[in-house]
Amino acid sequence: MRIAVIAPPWVPIPPPLYGGIEVVVDRLAVGFQRAGHEVLLYTTGDSTCPVPRAWALEESEGQRIGMAVPELRHVMHAYDTVRDFDIVHDHTVFGPIYAEHVTNQPVVTTIHGPFNAELTDIYERIAHRVPIIAISEAQRAVVPDIPIGRVIHHGIDVADFPVGNGAGGYCLFLGRMSPDKGAHRAVMAAEKAGVPLKMIGKMREAWEFEYFEENVKPGLSAQIEYLGEVPHEEKVELLAHARALLFPIRWNEPFGMVMIEAMACGTPVIAYPEGAVPEVVEHGRTGFLVDSEEDMAAAIARIDEIDRSECRAAVEGYFSTDRMVAEHVALFEDILASR
Repeated sequence: MRIAVIAPPWVPIPPPLYGGIEVVVDRLAVGFQRAGHEVLLYTTGDSTCPVPRAWALEESEGQRIGMAVPELRHVMHAYDTVRDFDIVHDHTVFGPIYAEHVTNQPVVTTIHGPFNAELTDIYERIAHRVPIIAISEAQRAVVPDIPIGRVIHHGIDVADFPVGNGAGGYCLFLGRMSPDKGAHRAVMAAEKAGVPLKMIGKMREAWEFEYFEENVKPGLSAQIEYLGEVPHEEKVELLAHARALLFPIRWNEPFGMVMIEAMACGTPVIAYPEGAVPEVVEHGRTGFLVDSEEDMAAAIARIDEIDRSECRAAVEGYFSTDRMVAEHVALFEDILASR
């Protein structure tokens, strides 16, 4: 099969720092090629994903993320380039809309964010002709009237993640500085449990700085540190040496890549049962599902009850790139057969 993958133009593939969507696109492109398919990744010129690539934009447009002009230009050139491919897997917002006017190729799209009012308005207009891939049942449940082509959970290559024993003695928070992600709740739980906390994650937007200054910075100390954004190699080392990953979200999280990254390192996850979390973390086996900072602190004290090898096994057994790729390929084959 000849598969064209169109990435968003905002971050290189793979991402040098923060970029959950870009990690998934990278693993899919590499996985499709590894499975024997001909792949073209349409991306930006600063990407390094080891598959055939094409681009119009020499550099990713992170400074203009979400703006119409760079994405539309990127999409227009992409569809000029991928005309001869059997199927197009588009990860942009504009692409599936634009495709209707320029191609008869089968186009599939993955929605990576939540179905808010704006995106629901867009996707309900294209779902009849562009199969939509949801990344969790929780994400799908919000829009029962929009047909979803398939729910496919993310996967990663466990070989890319070192196994750790939690000997660092600290808990870890990894996520953007946002009230929904709950860094301030991780701080409170760590304080209650009396354990060190290291925090890493994205803080680039004005509202992220404001949230950090008002809600997180006052809790920093010698025991509770914010390390900023770190490269992938440093991130996985921090994950491997952590006692637990704290994931105190308060929103309908569509998936949460960091949970399976932690589990691949053997690190249990302590999380609030919001969004897709119960689809990822098995309570009592790969972590604990809790409802408050007090419960999170109590779960930290019990974290040695979790067998870290079970966390790794959960990723090897289900949350793998191979499974994710196979489910995508099966969907593509069904779509092509129906035509």
